[in-house]
Amino acid sequence: MKRALLALMLLTAPALAVQPDEMLKDPALEARARAISAELRCVVCQNQSIDDSDAPLARDLRIVVREQLTLGKSDQDTMAYIVQRYGNFVLLKPPVEPATWALWAGPFLVLGGGGLALLGWSRRRKPADVAPLTAAEAAELDRLG
Repeated sequence: MKRALLALMLLTAPALAVQPDEMLKDPALEARARAISAELRCVVCQNQSIDDSDAPLARDLRIVVREQLTLGKSDQDTMAYIVQRYGNFVLLKPPVEPATWALWAGPFLVLGGGGLALLGWSRRRKPADVAPLTAAEAAELDRLG
């Protein structure tokens, strides 16, 4: 039972798309590259980081990140280089600025609009007409109660 559970856990673990030939020999640089890659969106997949994506463009971006780091660039310089080429869309957590206000406020606006629509619908809804009890039904209710 324990082996089956362990096998199931290993099968459901997220698979990282980083290939062995992409990895840097320096563990510290590789850790920095992984941290940066985890913050960058795959522009093909859009819901995955480039670290998790198998898309060819994600691989290219992972390689660019590693090249920048091996050139001695800081993490911030590397991120700025990628953002300069692809825009804020490539960031999994884009900055809050006028150009991204709709992105940040959108979910709250949709939720609020849905709540207002539900409130309006419930207020306009007429209660169902309820017929008065017949004498037989009233007697049965008294008998049960």
